[in-house]
Amino acid sequence: MTAKFKKQHEQLESEHKRLTEEFTQLQTTASSTEERREGSPFGKREEEATETLELEKRLALENRLRQELAKVEHALEKIEKGTYGLCDNCGHPIDPERLEALPQASLCMNCKAQLAKNAKVSPPPR
Repeated sequence: MTAKFKKQHEQLESEHKRLTEEFTQLQTTASSTEERREGSPFGKREEEATETLELEKRLALENRLRQELAKVEHALEKIEKGTYGLCDNCGHPIDPERLEALPQASLCMNCKAQLAKNAKVSPPPR
């Protein structure tokens, strides 16, 4: 690891720890909630709807945490390989200001903009 990216490495390590703790806490809370509900009678649609909504919210949060954790882990792997700071798509250097603001960034601004542009273009209706 070069001294050039020491600050980003520390930020990524800290973010990895925070995300891991948040994910673990979410899992613990979810399992304790399921245990409490196990013996309760479900018959009312309102209760089922509320439980379904809570489950969907928890799953969405878990998914977001997994994605963020994967981005951080990818950046940490790039630091170890010596490829940190290079765009995954084109291989050009990522702007240091971008890396300072978003240490887990894996695309340069040009590639990120192109990706966003392509995402907005939807196929014509059939």
